Amino acid sequence: MLLGLVAVVLPSAGGYALLPVIVRALRTSSTDDAYVNGHVTFVAPRVQGQVARVLVDDNMRVSKGELLLELDREPYQVQDDIKKAAVANAKADVTAAEAQVRSVLGMARSQRWKLQTAIEQVDNYVALLRAKAAALKSRQATLDRARADMNRAQTLIERGAIAREEFDQRREAARVAEANTNQALEEVYETRVYLGLAPHPEKGELTDVPEDLNQNFSGVRQALAELTQSLTQVGLPLTSSYQNPQKAIDEFISRDKEGNIDRILARIVPEAPAVRQAEAKQLQAERDLAQAELNLRYCEVRAEIDGVIARRNVNPGNNVLAGQAVMVIRSLTEIWIDANFKETQLADLRIGQRAEVEVDMYGDRKQFQGRITGFTMGTGQTLAVLPAQNATGNFVKVVQRLPVRIELEDYDPDRDTLFPGLSVTPYVYTKETPRGPGAGKRLQDLMHPTSSSSR
Repeated sequence: MLLGLVAVVLPSAGGYALLPVIVRALRTSSTDDAYVNGHVTFVAPRVQGQVARVLVDDNMRVSKGELLLELDREPYQVQDDIKKAAVANAKADVTAAEAQVRSVLGMARSQRWKLQTAIEQVDNYVALLRAKAAALKSRQATLDRARADMNRAQTLIERGAIAREEFDQRREAARVAEANTNQALEEVYETRVYLGLAPHPEKGELTDVPEDLNQNFSGVRQALAELTQSLTQVGLPLTSSYQNPQKAIDEFISRDKEGNIDRILARIVPEAPAVRQAEAKQLQAERDLAQAELNLRYCEVRAEIDGVIARRNVNPGNNVLAGQAVMVIRSLTEIWIDANFKETQLADLRIGQRAEVEVDMYGDRKQFQGRITGFTMGTGQTLAVLPAQNATGNFVKVVQRLPVRIELEDYDPDRDTLFPGLSVTPYVYTKETPRGPGAGKRLQDLMHPTSSSSR
């Protein structure tokens, strides 16, 4: 039928002029329900405050990063200064905490040697006990001889063989030897009591002492407890106070492969609870300062995209809230066509098909080139706030339209400006091979998780 129409029209006077129109009609699918659309960015301050300056007005063209309006900076500058002082104070607290930990570690060094001295002192007293026990035996031997001499003198004086004076001297020597023996015995008892032992052992010799006495002696345990307390303050419990002190020292030294105690204690400083707590407060203060500086920068509201200002509704002196829209920016470059094709036309449409777009503003003097990039997932009535409910007896079938997106190619807003909302007529060449991403499909390819879309 169309070929017959062409045969009738061509011989006429205007037939040759209509030939391109007829050919395009045979090769394309078109709709007059199509409009220019584009991205809109709402401009809103990120902090609340009073507007100090507004530097733009409606219809002004702006570039990305350009200053649009400025809020009163003084309240946020005050907060910024307060946070800076808090950071300085937090840094001083860290220094003080480190000094305190070093002081405790210095005490711990002293207590470590005090523990070593206590162990050595016990060993010295054990040796002293044995020396005094030996001296006691010597005094007892002297006492035995003095008593023997006195007994012999007693026999001789009864016979009148010696003088009374000599007898008195021997009796005095025996008494002195007995006193010295008693003194030596008391000294042995004293040493045993100092070592925490009973003065009179139930069995065995006076010199008998437990093998681990230098580890369980009260003075040694006290020194170990003091050292444990100091190291606990810096977050390093030495060991249980019931453990062998020498094993505790060996365990502590084993923290460094070379047994360098100074290096072990130096590593404790940054890990001490007081230092970590002070550093955490410093970090919090620095984060608060960063937020204050960020809020101060947010007093300057800048354009996020290139475009044209529209719907400005703010003036100097107004109080605005964070997130309150004060104007919008219409993008000049992110422009596309929303073509509402009838559902009966969709069967031949695919992503990647070439399209020619005629804009009513320019008429047939200018044609824009583009291609289909996607289909809206639902017709207009399904996306409405109150979708139609056709479950009634008065249903009338209405042909539905589906928005099809057409991206323009090589669009130059400075040369051929398009405004959102303009009426257009797209002609999609359904007979040509689709091209580009997703060509020939109705659904776009899956986006890569790390990729982002500019649309």
